[in-house]
Amino acid sequence: MRQDGKYVYCIMGENDGRNFGPKGIGGREDVVTTIGYKDISAVISNTPMTRYVISRENLTHHEKVIEAVMKEYTILPVRFCTIAESTEEIRTLLRNRYAEFKGLLRDMDNKIEMGVKAYWKGMPAVFQEIDRDDASVKDLKHKLGGRGGDDTGIKEALGKAVEKALAVKKADESWPLVNRLRRISVDVKTKEPRAGAMVCNVACLIDRTREREFDYVVEELSEANEGRYAFAYVGPAPPFHFVNIEIKA
Repeated sequence: MRQDGKYVYCIMGENDGRNFGPKGIGGREDVVTTIGYKDISAVISNTPMTRYVISRENLTHHEKVIEAVMKEYTILPVRFCTIAESTEEIRTLLRNRYAEFKGLLRDMDNKIEMGVKAYWKGMPAVFQEIDRDDASVKDLKHKLGGRGGDDTGIKEALGKAVEKALAVKKADESWPLVNRLRRISVDVKTKEPRAGAMVCNVACLIDRTREREFDYVVEELSEANEGRYAFAYVGPAPPFHFVNIEIKA
């Protein structure tokens, strides 16, 4: 029988020889523990040498372990399904990348990630604004009306023009929201908003001591834009969008 490997969840900024309990990924309730080098550690659990399917269940399990460690330590998340063959391989990794990990741990010390999304509340009103303000859309609608609304080529062009205008509108309206969040953040990562009503999708790295202040800023944005946007707000979370350690075999 092949020996188990070591599933790596994150790097943490202490070498305490911790046992985080039977929380390991894979359904076997393997103990999550640490392997240390100097004053840093890898958080690991035993696991079969297999590739885990990228599923909601597996990703959530991976993230929950990291979140549990983050409650007590500064951490660097490691990419999902990173499996080492042995304890010695992990110690070699920690030794070879010690300076890199220490630098990142300093950067992430006392930092948390907050996620903010904004959605338009009334899409019909947004499309009416595009119909009114976008010259290309107005021109194509006029042409389509002249053809009795029955021209496939114009319809396709109109659909693309509306899609482009919607993307421009999202960029224009998201800028002041992101800019306000940026002023209180150490760093921000903007992600492409999904199709439809999502206007912006931003991950903010903040100092843990400013979490309440950040809450107030989101509340302020929500109240100031009550008729325009609905906000979705998650956190605190590990800095998944700012650090994602990749370990290559």
